Amino acid sequence: MTGPARTPSGGSTAGSTSGHAAAGLTLDSKLNGLLGGRTAGAFEKAFGIATAGDLLSHYPRRYARRGELTAISKLPLDENVTIVAEVRDVKERQMRARRGSLTEVSISDGEGIITLTFFNQAWRARELRPGVRGIFAGKVSNYRGALQLAHPNYELFDEFGGASGSGLADPSALDDAEARRWAEMPIPIYPATSTLQSWQIANSVALVLDALHGAVPDPVPAELRAEQGILPLGRAYEQIHRPEKDGEWMRARDTLRFHEAFVLQSALVSQRRAAHAVKTAPRVPKPGGYLERFDAALPFRLTSDQQLVGSEIARDLAGDIPMMRLLQGEVGSGKTLVAVRAMLAVADSGGQSALLAPTEVLASQHLRSIVKVLGPDLAAELMPTLHTGQLSTAERKKALLRMVSGQAKLVVGTHALLSEKVQFYDLGLVVVDEQHRFGVEQRDTLRQKGATPPHVLVMTATPIPRTVAMTVFGDLDVSTISELPAGRQGIESFSVPLAEKPGWGPRIWQRVAEELAQGRQAFVVCPAIDPADPVEPADPAERGEGDATAAAAGDADGATAPAKANVVDTLAQLKAMPLLAGRRIEALHGRMASDEKDSVMRAFAAGEIDVLVATTVIEVGVDVPNASTMVVLDADRFGVSQLHQLRGRVGRGGVPGLCLLVSHAEAESVARQRVDAVAATLDGFELAEVDLELRREGDVLGSTQSGGRSSLRLLRVVKDADLIQEARAAAFAVVGDDPGLDEHPALRDALERRLRESERSFLAKT
Repeated sequence: MTGPARTPSGGSTAGSTSGHAAAGLTLDSKLNGLLGGRTAGAFEKAFGIATAGDLLSHYPRRYARRGELTAISKLPLDENVTIVAEVRDVKERQMRARRGSLTEVSISDGEGIITLTFFNQAWRARELRPGVRGIFAGKVSNYRGALQLAHPNYELFDEFGGASGSGLADPSALDDAEARRWAEMPIPIYPATSTLQSWQIANSVALVLDALHGAVPDPVPAELRAEQGILPLGRAYEQIHRPEKDGEWMRARDTLRFHEAFVLQSALVSQRRAAHAVKTAPRVPKPGGYLERFDAALPFRLTSDQQLVGSEIARDLAGDIPMMRLLQGEVGSGKTLVAVRAMLAVADSGGQSALLAPTEVLASQHLRSIVKVLGPDLAAELMPTLHTGQLSTAERKKALLRMVSGQAKLVVGTHALLSEKVQFYDLGLVVVDEQHRFGVEQRDTLRQKGATPPHVLVMTATPIPRTVAMTVFGDLDVSTISELPAGRQGIESFSVPLAEKPGWGPRIWQRVAEELAQGRQAFVVCPAIDPADPVEPADPAERGEGDATAAAAGDADGATAPAKANVVDTLAQLKAMPLLAGRRIEALHGRMASDEKDSVMRAFAAGEIDVLVATTVIEVGVDVPNASTMVVLDADRFGVSQLHQLRGRVGRGGVPGLCLLVSHAEAESVARQRVDAVAATLDGFELAEVDLELRREGDVLGSTQSGGRSSLRLLRVVKDADLIQEARAAAFAVVGDDPGLDEHPALRDALERRLRESERSFLAKT
C-alpha cells in the first residue's frame, strides 16, 4: 500500500520514512539510515526489529480484501484490532458536557455496526464519506451497549490500493475487470501495535523492498531451489509483502518456510560438525573401578532402556569426539541413575562431572539422591559437592577448593556453577538436567570450564516430539528411556471441573484426608505464592495485537477462575479445615531462604509433614516415595508439560498415585483441553504431541532455546515435519560438501545473521 498512514491528529507517522534510500542497502543495513531514527526506534521497541532483513521477515499475519469486510460481531472487547469495513453514516454534533464537537462515523461489515468517534475533528467528515472503504485500527470498547473505536487510526482505499489522501475511491468508475481486480487484490495485515499500525509497517516494508531492487543474496543454492520448486529469496519477499493475487503470497510463504527450515538446519548441522571437529580425552571405566563397584552393589537390575542408553553413552565417552547427547525419558524412568553411571565412568579416568540443575531444591535433592545411591564408601572417595548461590561464605570457599583441586569428582549445582570463580581441575562431563530451563548459552558456558572439551549429556523429563528434537536439539544425538522401573504402582488422574461441578470442591479434601488416613502424604500445588502475585495463564494466546481475526479466535485461554489459588491462602484454608485437624501442613515456595526450603523438604521426605502446599518449585526431581496424592489448584494456569511433571511427583514407590487437576476453565476452552488431556493419559510422548497441537502459533520454541524471541516465523514444527526432514537432509549435503561454506557465501552470511539476532535478543534480557 502507498501513501501516508494517517494518525488521529491527521499527521503522518510514515512521513518520516519517506527519505531517499541509502546506497548499497543490504539485509544487514540498519533501519535508521532508511526509515529515520524515530521510526526505526519504534520498530526496535515494538518488535526487536533493527535491520532491513529483520523487517522483511516481519511477515503479514493474514490478507484482507477491499471487497471483503471484517465480521464486526466477532470483535473482542478491550482488544486492539485491525478491520476492513465500509463507512455507512457520518454525524456531527456539539457536545453537551464540554466545549467542542463530536464526529461519529458508523462503519459496517454489512450486518454489524461499530462507531468511530473523533473529538473536535470535523474535517474527518470530508474523508469518511458514506460508501468508502478502508482499514481501521483501534481498541474496541462498549459505550452504552454499542461497539466503539475511540480516535482510531485508519487508511482508506483508493483505486491503486493505497491511502485515500486527496482522492477517494470510487470503484463504480472502474470497468468490471478493474473493479474486480481492485476488490480482490490481497492487502497484507501485519502484526501491529497501537504505535505502529499495519499500513505503517507496509509503507516501511515497501521502502526497503524498493531500495533493495530485488538484489537479495539467496542462502538456498540454485539447484536446491529448482529441486524444491521455490522462488528466489528477493522475489519471495516481494510477493509475500506486495502480492497482486493470492497465488503469489502462497508460493512466497512456501518458499520462505523452506528458507527458515534450511537455514535453521544448516546452523544446527554446522554446530554439530564444529563440535565433532575438536578432540577430547576418552573416558573409559577401569576394571574394578568406581563404575564396576557401583554396578555390583545395585540392589536391582537396570531396565532394558537404561542398559541400552547406558551403552550408547559409554560408547560416546570412550571416543575422542565430545559427546553431545540428549537423554529424554518419562518422569521416574531412571534418567538420573544413567547419568550417575556416566559420571562414575568419567571419575574412573580421573575426571570430574558437573550436574547443572534449575533450582536449589532440585540441586539439593540430586545431591542427597547421589550420596544415597553411591553408598558411604564411594561417596567418601568421590566427595559429591553442592554449589549454589545460597551457600555461606565458608561453604562456598570449601566447595570451590574441592572443585579446583579435583577432590570433588561429582559436583551438583545451580546457575552458580556458571560463575567465573568456579574452576575445575579436569572437567570431563557436563550433565544438564531439565534442559528446557536453560539456554544453549548456559550449557556452553559450563563447557568452557574444561581444559579439554567435556562430554555433554542433556536430560529432560519433558518428552520431545521428533520434529521438535530436529528443530531445537538438532546438534545433539537423542536417546530415549520410555520403560519405567519395576514396582511402580501407577497414577490415577482426574480432571475436577469446578466451572460445571462446583459441588465437587469439598470432595477434593475428603480424598486427601482418606489418603492421609492410610499413612500417606500429599502435595497441593498453587500457581502463586500470595494473592498479590501476578500470574499469567499458561501458554497465553499470541493474539497479534492489531489483528482482529487472531484476537476474535482467542478465548483468553479459558482461565476464568474468580481468584487464583495461592500458597498463603490455601495453607490457611487447609489448616482451618476440621477434616484435616491435627495434620502437619507446611508451605514451600521460592521466596523462602535456601536452608528453610531444604529443611522443609527434608522433613517432608522423612514423613514429618503430611501435606506440602507449594508452588512449582517441586515440579522436577523431588522424590518422596510415600507421597501418594497430588492436587493441582487452578490447573488450567499450567502447561501440559508442567502438569505432567507435577503428576510425576507421586506414585514413585510402592504406593499408588492419585492426581486431581482442579480447574475453573470452561469446558470448550483451550486451557480446559490441556487439563483434560493430561488427565486422560500417562504417556508423556502422547502429551507432547497434544501440547504442540494445542499451543498457539509461534509458541513452540522457548526463548531459552533460541537465545531470545523464537526464530520461527512461518515454520511450524508439527505441520511442517516432512519439510524439516527434507531441509535437514539438504543441509547435511551442503554443509558436508562445503564445511566452511566458501562456495555458499549467502548461506554463511545467513547463519551469521541468525547468530547475531540470537545474541542480540539474549543480551537484551541479561
